[in-house]
Amino acid sequence: MTASTTRRTTAAQSRIAAVGAIAVAGALILTGCGDQTKNDSSDSSASTSSAPLAGKLPKAIRDAGVIKVGSDIAYAPVEFKDDSGKTVGIDPDLADALGKQLGVKFDFQNGTFDTLLTGLRSKRYDIAMSAMTDSKDRQEGIDSDTGKKVGEGVDFVDYFTAGVSIYTPKGKTQNIKSWSDLCGKKLVVQRGTVSEDLAKAESKKCTGGKKIAIESYDNDQQAQTRLRGGGADAGSSDFPVAAYAVKTSGGGKDFEIVGDQVEAAPYGIAVAKSNTQLRDALQAALDAIIKNGEYDKIISKWGVDAGAVKAAAVNGGK
Repeated sequence: MTASTTRRTTAAQSRIAAVGAIAVAGALILTGCGDQTKNDSSDSSASTSSAPLAGKLPKAIRDAGVIKVGSDIAYAPVEFKDDSGKTVGIDPDLADALGKQLGVKFDFQNGTFDTLLTGLRSKRYDIAMSAMTDSKDRQEGIDSDTGKKVGEGVDFVDYFTAGVSIYTPKGKTQNIKSWSDLCGKKLVVQRGTVSEDLAKAESKKCTGGKKIAIESYDNDQQAQTRLRGGGADAGSSDFPVAAYAVKTSGGGKDFEIVGDQVEAAPYGIAVAKSNTQLRDALQAALDAIIKNGEYDKIISKWGVDAGAVKAAAVNGGK
């Protein structure tokens, strides 16, 4: 996902195909999504005495024992709420593992995706972790639509790689195979994401007055509901999310993915540029769980092995 800047740099086709095959095959549990209200925490509870990297954290966070996480908790399987209301998914599982290294809890606080970086700047959150694509625009605080600077920008600790997919009602593809095929069609997306950015860019290329009619929603679930009800021709979201929707919605009878992924790029944990100590602590913790195997176990659990990274990069997005 994304927030008013490009993408939630194209990788090799074989890698993209591999992500698709593995993610769709992953055994995922169908669950409900939470509303856009603040709340719950992952179980990242480890005492600082037993956490090997606790000393790397800023003292204020170490003393509080909590890292406040801004997240759009309606983006299965990356983060969502299960039937009991608990926040689950790839990001919460990774946060739990990071917390054991750092000796703190990661408190996931729900908010609409396009407000997460604003919340980070205002210090409502310590980090944003929400399938957020690391891009140069975000790093520099640039609005991708206007090209104007809108904020200080953030640093990213990159932890996963994913592309963007298009999906349609099952059996009603209308020959949509690529972004150019969306000209003259109605597309539903989540507001502030790379899918919305790509749709706007592609619509400018459309000829004969056949622009893409873009409907943007606060979260991906709303966009899916609109498409499911026949109110649009197609939807777009990050591949793991699109694959999950195809697999689970209506027992696999509602949607199908069309065409290939595009814009494969890293997901990053966003941290304020002024908070380099927290950034570096998170990078060290991520490297630690990659080295000890916890990272691979989590990625494999959710069936997205081909999106795994081998090391924690800072600001690796293009």
